[in-house]
Amino acid sequence: MDYSSLAKSLPWAKGVRVVVCDANGLLAVEKPSGVMSHPNKRGEERRALLNAPYDMDAEVFRVSIGEGDPIEVTLLNRLDGATSGLVLLSLNRDLRDPVLKAFELKKVRKTYEALVFGMPRRGAPLWKDRLKVTKSEGGVRASAGGGGLGAETKLVGVKPIPGPPLLSLLTLMPLTGRTHQLRIQTSKRGIPIVGDRTYGDFQKNKQIAKARGLKQLCLHCVKVELEYIHRGRKNSFKASSAAVFIQA
Repeated sequence: MDYSSLAKSLPWAKGVRVVVCDANGLLAVEKPSGVMSHPNKRGEERRALLNAPYDMDAEVFRVSIGEGDPIEVTLLNRLDGATSGLVLLSLNRDLRDPVLKAFELKKVRKTYEALVFGMPRRGAPLWKDRLKVTKSEGGVRASAGGGGLGAETKLVGVKPIPGPPLLSLLTLMPLTGRTHQLRIQTSKRGIPIVGDRTYGDFQKNKQIAKARGLKQLCLHCVKVELEYIHRGRKNSFKASSAAVFIQA
């Protein structure tokens, strides 16, 4: 089967772009801020990656093409609706367990870029925190504090962007995958992500939106690399995407 052609023919939401699809049907797509990885409730279908019904239990989109059985597109990981960048899916359900196994064995490496207010302080490039998650009717909210799950992120690079206000473009590699991990860890260190309406600096967000037109959450997954085993063979997969928040 020509999975690459099939991937490009699917009814993706506006702004979603197929980045790469391998011969086994594993694919990475790039989504803009505001597009959800999947609908959480009725009425959100049009905001999701694919314009197709989503099965929450099976974690698959079912896409009707022609008169045959619907095509199943399996969602393998998620990004917050406000976060842009790379998401992994599969057109071959046999890949679900091998890829999830790769996540479990920490053989999946994800890299993000975040535009933040200020500059990180000098210190250890490995951020360690404990995060707690609270669920309510309004959604999910996480916070840093004792008793939560360990969250680790490696600060890979810092690029200052002169102001006013002073900004920095951070390259971050999360070693764990906690809810809102990067958003909380940057906020805790006094360098909140530009456009973060939940954990950010609301006054600065308002000012930079007026001055530079920046209204979205400036957090983008720019690279995904992984190794997985399929039918006894080892496979390598890489996808990359560019984050363009402002012209430095």
